[in-house]
Amino acid sequence: MTYAYDPEIAPAVPLLPRLPLDDLPTARELIKTVLAERQGEVDLTGITIRDERVPGPEGAPDVGIRIYTPDRITAPAAIFDVHGGGFVVGDLGIDHAANVRFARELGVVVVSVDYRLAPEAPYPAALEDCYAALTWVAKNAAELGVDPARIAIHGISAGGGLCAALALLARDRGGPAILFQYLGVPEIDDRLDTPSMRAFVDTPQWNRPRAEISWDCYLGEGVRGTADVPVYAAPARAVDLSGLPPAYVSAMEFDPLRDEGIAYAQTLLASGVTTELHLFPGTFHGSSSLEHAAISKREVNEAITVLGRALDV
Repeated sequence: MTYAYDPEIAPAVPLLPRLPLDDLPTARELIKTVLAERQGEVDLTGITIRDERVPGPEGAPDVGIRIYTPDRITAPAAIFDVHGGGFVVGDLGIDHAANVRFARELGVVVVSVDYRLAPEAPYPAALEDCYAALTWVAKNAAELGVDPARIAIHGISAGGGLCAALALLARDRGGPAILFQYLGVPEIDDRLDTPSMRAFVDTPQWNRPRAEISWDCYLGEGVRGTADVPVYAAPARAVDLSGLPPAYVSAMEFDPLRDEGIAYAQTLLASGVTTELHLFPGTFHGSSSLEHAAISKREVNEAITVLGRALDV
């Protein structure tokens, strides 16, 4: 199928690495290789980084986190970052460059969580790891130099889906206060029945076949699309989103996740949650990695603006 990609990103599409999601060991190694190449270019000046292990969910291993502390702190606020990767690939390296930029440009602490991956650790492992790490951040806010009432959660793709679920879980458990939720192209609907999900079977980076693998790994074979899937696994199934923190939702024009993100933003609004929705034209899932394009720069810069406004920095 032919897509009307933005003219600045279209020529780069054939050059993008192909992630073999049907071969997870290879896919995970490829991700690490690509990230290692990029990470070597990240300027860490003015940022102190440390990795820690914090208590995990009851009966589960400790959870790895990475803490980014800027030398110049402008506000006692924090961003809690959850990386993407379709629930099945990725680690703390995925959002490393973005987290350095958040810490430096916003002058706030950033904490990223290294949750367990599916299928080895299916739902609810990743979500419970995120919840445990967020709880630790809130309890140790004073040590981190953070006001526990000024924590925003941030995630892209599966990370956005986990953030949406994290906000629901924190609301329903009476857990840590979340000031704001940044849901970038969130993966939130296991039913795979939106027009964009049905149509985009061959788009780069993410498409319906990959979504099928992702959800089957996360939920278990034969579970997606059934009545047994809870809202904490697939937040698009939630009807009442009242009481959730204000949100920002992004969507890409040629992304199978486009319509579920738009629908979730509409449900948030219908539930009385202040929500900003931005659809970027001519884009696809993960096209912001093509940093030379103006549309990609807009997307990246908007994240800084949105999070800065939410955290009042």
